[in-house]
Amino acid sequence: MPAVGARELLRRLHDVMAARNSTQGKLDQVAGLIADALESEVASVYLLRDGMLELFATRGLKQQAVHVTRLALGQGLVGTIAETRAPLNLAKASTHPRFAYRPETGEERFHSFAGVPIIRRERAVGVLAVQHVQPRDYDDVEIEALQTVAMVLAELIAAAGLIDDGESAPRAQRDQSPLRIGGLKLVDGMARGVAVFHEPRIVITNTVADDADAERERLRSAFLRMRAEIDQMVSRAEFAGPGDHDDILETYKMFAFDEGWARRINDGIDGGLTAEAAIEAVAQAQRIKLGSAADPYLRERMHDLEDLSNRLIRIVSGQSGTAAQRGLTEDSILIARNLGPAELLEYDRAFLKGVAMEDGSLTAHVTILARAMGVPLLGRARDLRDQVAEGDPLLLDAGAGALFVRPTQAVILGYQAQTALKAKKQAAFDKLRDLPAESRDGIRIRLMMNAGLRSDLPALDITNADGIGLFRTEFQFLVSATLPRKGRQLALYRDVLKAAGQRTVIFRTVDIGGDKAVPYVEDRGEREENPAMGWRAIRLALARSGLLAAQSRALLEAAAGQTLHLMFPMVAEPWEYEAARAIVEDRQRRLAAAGIPHAEQVKYGAMLEVPALAMVLDELLPRLDFLSIGTNDLTQFLLAADRGNPRLADRYDWLSRAVLRFLKKVVDEATAANVPVSVCGEMGGRPLEALALIAIGVDRLSITPAAIGPIKAMVRSSCIGPLRAEMDGWLATPGTDIRKALTAAAAAQAIQLD
Repeated sequence: MPAVGARELLRRLHDVMAARNSTQGKLDQVAGLIADALESEVASVYLLRDGMLELFATRGLKQQAVHVTRLALGQGLVGTIAETRAPLNLAKASTHPRFAYRPETGEERFHSFAGVPIIRRERAVGVLAVQHVQPRDYDDVEIEALQTVAMVLAELIAAAGLIDDGESAPRAQRDQSPLRIGGLKLVDGMARGVAVFHEPRIVITNTVADDADAERERLRSAFLRMRAEIDQMVSRAEFAGPGDHDDILETYKMFAFDEGWARRINDGIDGGLTAEAAIEAVAQAQRIKLGSAADPYLRERMHDLEDLSNRLIRIVSGQSGTAAQRGLTEDSILIARNLGPAELLEYDRAFLKGVAMEDGSLTAHVTILARAMGVPLLGRARDLRDQVAEGDPLLLDAGAGALFVRPTQAVILGYQAQTALKAKKQAAFDKLRDLPAESRDGIRIRLMMNAGLRSDLPALDITNADGIGLFRTEFQFLVSATLPRKGRQLALYRDVLKAAGQRTVIFRTVDIGGDKAVPYVEDRGEREENPAMGWRAIRLALARSGLLAAQSRALLEAAAGQTLHLMFPMVAEPWEYEAARAIVEDRQRRLAAAGIPHAEQVKYGAMLEVPALAMVLDELLPRLDFLSIGTNDLTQFLLAADRGNPRLADRYDWLSRAVLRFLKKVVDEATAANVPVSVCGEMGGRPLEALALIAIGVDRLSITPAAIGPIKAMVRSSCIGPLRAEMDGWLATPGTDIRKALTAAAAAQAIQLD
């Protein structure tokens, strides 16, 4: 639809709704206007009333169906649009799996269908649909026109009181009884404070512009102010130096200064929208586009764009800013639909104790930052903002995946007791800091820590870990919009080695791909059903050898004059290891030829995560300096049990005889070949499971910093020799419940497992 046509349609819609006419008459006229503008044989308006989508007006369907045809959310094509808040564009509507024929409408002769949700305050309150007799795909410009009309229509029909009010009803009906809201643990931790809403709901009441030039000037001024605020924030002292936030803020700033984004908003203004409405229209289109993207990276970047859109709308409309800009005055738990990384950085850490969000994922920028800042974070808390009121007392237990709203005295006392016990235990673990992880019968276990961010490095000295057994290099790649420059990679790796001093650091080459997608690595054009077993890690690195070569050079230069410990992830066959090693050795030769300082020696390792590698381990061991077992992926591959599926929690068992027998075979074979073997999965950070690993011969663990104290206490209270003999017997005896047997043996020895 050309800009002039769009502007004229919006003007006519506004005139219709402003006229002194009956509500039904107005909606009938609206349906006619839409049908005429899109040259459509059918145009229908469905509105949400009493929880059902009711046909309120139509041009082209039978008039007797008006106020008779009703669909539940998720029912039929109209119900699907409202449920998913995403448009449908179908050349042949009947082929859709949710197609539901309603005979009273007389729609059987219409084949093509397009519909968009009518959204108000983030809720679908209706659907706008068009249909044609002939099968056809609707152009993008037609879908965008429908979305623009739907956005304008939402406020107009709300003002007429025609739709369910999704704001006041839940709050008015909500009682003050205690409530537990479940969610996804994104960053572990517990916190207590009052509920503070991250931002007020922004209601756009004026959608049709009278003066396009004035709207463009308002938008230009808002962009200038927003970009100046972001520049100022990035230059603040605590963020100006090198850190894990560098690439995050750089990507965020890139979006803020994107001229393409500004141009699309100006196109909306040219089409007749106000600046606020144009920003929201573009945001809605991006939300739909990125929200359904197969690429996890693109879905996560939606949060950055949402953050920027909300910020821009607040500025251009002159409405109040975020809670960070108003300032926190007491211990607070932040409540948000989602949160951009820059917005989290604006909060005063003295009062920000935790965050709960309706959206969020483990790979989102805000999750990475919250983990680095030590802020407990709960995500995927459904209907959070409809169940919590500003100022409600809250207790957040992210580790348990729960937010307690108006907690009972019993819950509060439990929290206080848990906090006190945790402090007491931590004090006891602190006393073990300078003591070795050595059992009562003199067996020394090396306890190393896992890391992936600069902010993890102080834990080396706090815990007195023996080194870093796994440094995940992919975080720097995941938060960057482009391949991290050599200088940034080099600076990070040098900082890690400097912090470790004489202690060993094992760098794992980048493990991206699968569910850790990045935009600058070519997409294979297909959505993977099993990303954990897909195009990732060493498979992707060998196919994109330039990426591995660039990272290898940075690692080799960072370790100049030292020994570099390097391991490759997800090796399934010896040739993969050899091919990856050849790339590193080629970089090493080139640096030597150019006279550039680099690592004096490289020690190579492989991660055993794919069970197949164990069957050809004898071929690989002569070429390995060390072997690391990644128990997280290995266990799910061995047991065919997705570790993220709660229904398979009892099947994903590290202490099953099958898993332990497999691990013992690998440990025995590596030990016989005089190749050091360690475990760097989550299994090693749990006292009982770590005890099982030690009992099958493992003497090196790489675990989270928080687990080092408890595991050291477990080791120092145990006699390992007798347990190793008992474990051999349990593994050889069919039907043995090893968890039960090991727990009993630990109790008999008074081994500290708590």
